[in-house]
Amino acid sequence: MELGVLKDIVIIFALSTFVNFIFTRIRVPAIIGYLLTGIIAGPHLLKLISSPENVEVMAEIGVILLMFTIGLEFSLNHLLNIRKLVFLGGFMQLLLTAAVTMLAARVFHFEWNESVFVGFLTALSSTAVVLKLLQERSELTTHYGTTIVGILIFQDIVLIPLLLFTPILGGAAADVGHDLLMLMLKTAGILVFIWAGTKWLMPRLLHLIAMTRSQELFLMSLLLICLAVAMLTHELGMSLAFGAFLAGLMISDTEYSHSAFGNLIPFKDVFTSFFFVSIGMLLDLGFVADHPWLVAGAVILVIFLKTFIAGMTAFTLGHTFFGTVVVGLSLAQVGEFSFILAGVGLNYNIITPHHFQLFLAVAITSMALSPLMIQVSKPLANLILRLSLPPYMVNGLFPLRQVDIPEIKNHVVLIGKDSRAINLAAMIKSMGLPFTSIVFDTDRARREMEKGNLTVFGDATYEPVLRQAFVHTAEMVIVSVGNLITGMSIVEHVRAMNKHANIIVRTRHVTDIEELYKLGATQVIPEEFETAIDFFERILGKYLIPRMDIERAIARTREDNYGIFRDKSKVGGYSLLKDIPDIEVAAVRVAEKSLFEGKTIAQTAMRKTAGVTIVAINHEGKITANPEPSTVIYGNDILYLMGKPEMIALASNILSEPRPD
Repeated sequence: MELGVLKDIVIIFALSTFVNFIFTRIRVPAIIGYLLTGIIAGPHLLKLISSPENVEVMAEIGVILLMFTIGLEFSLNHLLNIRKLVFLGGFMQLLLTAAVTMLAARVFHFEWNESVFVGFLTALSSTAVVLKLLQERSELTTHYGTTIVGILIFQDIVLIPLLLFTPILGGAAADVGHDLLMLMLKTAGILVFIWAGTKWLMPRLLHLIAMTRSQELFLMSLLLICLAVAMLTHELGMSLAFGAFLAGLMISDTEYSHSAFGNLIPFKDVFTSFFFVSIGMLLDLGFVADHPWLVAGAVILVIFLKTFIAGMTAFTLGHTFFGTVVVGLSLAQVGEFSFILAGVGLNYNIITPHHFQLFLAVAITSMALSPLMIQVSKPLANLILRLSLPPYMVNGLFPLRQVDIPEIKNHVVLIGKDSRAINLAAMIKSMGLPFTSIVFDTDRARREMEKGNLTVFGDATYEPVLRQAFVHTAEMVIVSVGNLITGMSIVEHVRAMNKHANIIVRTRHVTDIEELYKLGATQVIPEEFETAIDFFERILGKYLIPRMDIERAIARTREDNYGIFRDKSKVGGYSLLKDIPDIEVAAVRVAEKSLFEGKTIAQTAMRKTAGVTIVAINHEGKITANPEPSTVIYGNDILYLMGKPEMIALASNILSEPRPD
C-alpha cells in the first residue's frame, strides 16, 4: 500500500510537472494544469491512480492549508478600507447570482433546496485563478481590479456561513429552529474563541515558541495549531476547512503572521495542487461525452448570467462600461470553493450524482476558460464602445467630468495606473515643471483633477486619449504601467505621434528591454535590476566610497547588463548623523589639477563658500580625522564633508572639476 501511495504521488508530480511546463510556456495558470492532470490520470480516463482515496486525503490537507493561509491574509483594516466594495458589491453579486440561478434551476424542475444550493454554488467565483491572472497583468490596483478583489473577499467570507448552513439545507435535522439556534450559538462561541485566541492565546503562545529561535519548532507549531483547531471545529459538527480558516484568522493579527505565511506557502502550494488534481479526477468524461449539449448549454448559461450580474454590480458601483465588461468577464467562472461546498451538498444528498457531475463539468470548463475571458475583456469592451451607446452607459452612473487641457508644449506626460506615477506627478509638480497625466483609474483620475493637475482619464493605448494629453508636443513621456504588452502598445503609439520625445519606460524584467527599444523607447528601467542597483549604491555609501566612484561603478554595472547609463541626480552619501535632520556626511574625491590643489583647508573657505565642513581627509590611503586648517589638499584626495545635501552637492561640483588651463 505504501508503495502504491508513493507511485500515485510520483505519477501526479510527473504529470503535473509536464502539463504545467507546457501551460507556463503558454501563460496558462497552473490551476488549470492541475485540473487537466486529474482528468488525465483519473479513474474516468487513463486510470493511472491506484488509490484515489489517498489522493483525497492529501487534497483535504490542501484545503485545510489553503483556508489557513486565507485566514492569515485576511486583514480587518484592509477590509474596512474597501468595505463598500466588499459588503455592498459582494452582497449584491452573490445574492443576485444566487437568486437568478435558483429561478433558472426551478424552471428545469430542480427541488427548492437543490435550487437554492445550486444558486450559491454558481455565485462563487475563483479567487485563486482570478487574482493570479490580475497579478500577472499588474491590474490588482486598478479601479476594476479593486472591485474584483472586494467581491472575491466577500465570497471567501460568506463561504463560512454557507458551510454551516448546508447541513440545515440538506435536512440533517428535523428541527430547523433548533438548528438555527445552534448555528447562532456556534457563531457566538466562534466569535468568543476568535477574540480570546487573537488577543490572548496566540500572541503569547507564538512569542514563547519564537523565543526558542527554532525554525523547525515554529513550523511544527503552526501546523499543530492549524490541524488542532480544524479538528476541534470538526468535532463541533463544522468543517475542517472552517476551523483552519479560524486558526489563520487568530494568527493574522499577531506579529508572526507574515513569518507563518512564508513558512506555509510551500506546503500550501504542494498540497493545494493535490486538491485541484482530485477535483479533476472527479470529472467523468463519459458524462460529458454522453451529454455534450447539456454541458455546453449549462456552461454558456452560467457564464452569461455571471457576467451580466457581476457587470451590473460593477455598473451600480459607478464603473464605466469598460470596467463593467472587465469585472463581469473576470468573475464569470465557478470558483474552487464551490467544489468544497458541492462535496458537502453531495454528502447531505442536496444534489444528485447526475447534477454533481454536471456541476463539475461546468465548473472545470468555466475555470479553464477564465484566462481567455479575462484576456478578451478589454478588447471586447473597446469594440463595443465603438457602437453608439448612451452616454450614461459609457461613462457610468457617476461619470467623471473631463477637464479641457489647454494646448501645451515641451512638457512631461505621465502614463500610469500605479502609485509610482502618482508619486512622480507630485515630485514634478513640486519642481514647477509642466506636465499632464493619463490615468487608467477613475477614482485616481478624479483625485488628481481635484488637486488641480492636468489629468486625462482613459486608456493610453488609444491615440485620441494620447492627443488629449498633448503627447504629440511633449518633451518627455514616462510610461509606468507594469504590464509588458500594454507598455509596448503605448510606446509604439507615442513614438508614431512624436518622433523626438524622450520615452522612459518602467518594466519588470531585463529581458523586456530589447523589445521596448525596438518600438522606440529612449530609456528602459527594469525593476528587478534597479532594485539591486539601489542596494548596491547603499552598500557603497555605507563604506563611504566617494560619490564619483559610486557613480562610475553603477554606470559600468548598467552598461554591462543592459547598456543604459542613468545619470543619478541624487548626491550625497550614507548619513552618519541620523539624529540630526538634513545633515549627512559624504565622501568626495578632489579632481586632479583641481582649483584647490595645493591649498590649505583654511584657504578653500569651504564653510563660507559651500556651507560644508571638512571632517576628515584621505590622502594616499591615510585618513586624518579633524584635520587642522593648515592641512594641504592634493589631487585625488578624498574629503569627507558634513553638511546639508544641497550644500554637499555644491561642494562636490566645485571639488570634482579641474581648474581651467
